[in-house]
Amino acid sequence: MPPHPSILQAPALAALTHGFCTRRGGVSTGTYDTLNLGRGSADRPEHIAQNRDLVRTALGADRLLTPYQVHSADCLLVTQDNVESIDRGDIKVDALVTHEHGLAIGILTADCAPILFADHQKGIVGAAHAGWRGALGGVIDATVDTMCQAGAQRDHIKAVIGPCISQPAYEVGDEFYASFCTQDAAAAQFFTRHRETQNWHFDLPRFCLARLAQCGVAAEWIGLCTYMDRTQFFSYRRNTHEEITDYGRQGSFIRC
Repeated sequence: MPPHPSILQAPALAALTHGFCTRRGGVSTGTYDTLNLGRGSADRPEHIAQNRDLVRTALGADRLLTPYQVHSADCLLVTQDNVESIDRGDIKVDALVTHEHGLAIGILTADCAPILFADHQKGIVGAAHAGWRGALGGVIDATVDTMCQAGAQRDHIKAVIGPCISQPAYEVGDEFYASFCTQDAAAAQFFTRHRETQNWHFDLPRFCLARLAQCGVAAEWIGLCTYMDRTQFFSYRRNTHEEITDYGRQGSFIRC
C-alpha cells in the first residue's frame, strides 16, 4: 500500500477542499518522519517532492503551491501569471490568496500558526503563515485585505487556525514581552508569567484570534499544539530543546 497523508479538516471550512497536514503518511525518514513538505529542510529532495505530490493528490488539486516564507506581513494574490515565480521561490511572502480553480495554496509551519481563509460564496481562498512576527506585523490583516480586493466580502470570510504552538509550551523572556507590548499596547493580555521560572508564556493562537476579530472575520482555532504532540506534528522549538539541528514542516492547504 502506498503512503496516504494524514490530513485534518475543520467543519467551518467544509464547503471547500482544505486540510491541515500532520507529519504522518509520507515517505521521509529519521528527523523528517514521514510527511515532511519543507523544501527548506535538509531532507532528501526526492522525498519532499513525493510527499508534496501525495498531498496534492489527496486534495484533488492540479498543483500545490507554497511561498518562500520570511516571517513578513506580505500577502500576494496568486494568478496564472505569477504561479511559476512563486513556485521557484522568487517571491518572498507569507500569505497567498487566489480564486484560481484547481490550485491548492498553502503555507508550511513547525510551530507558527497556519491560518486558512475562505469566502466560499465568492470562491476566494487564502493561507497565511502567522508566527509572532507576522501576526504582530499584520499578515492577517494583509490576507483579509487582499481577499476583499479580489472580491471577497469581509463578513462572509471564515478562518481556521491550524495546529501551532500553545501557550504552555511557548516560553519567552522579559525582552520579548517588553518588545511585543511596546508594539501592541493591548498585547499584555496574551501573556502569563510562570510562577516558578518567572518567564512569560505567550498565547499565539489567541493573539491571532484577536487579530482576526479586529478584521471582522469569524474564526476558530483547531486546538492542537505542535510542541506537545510529537506523534502528529513537527516542532521547531521541541527539536531545538532536544538539540536536533533540523526539523520537518507540515503544510496547510486550501483550494477553490
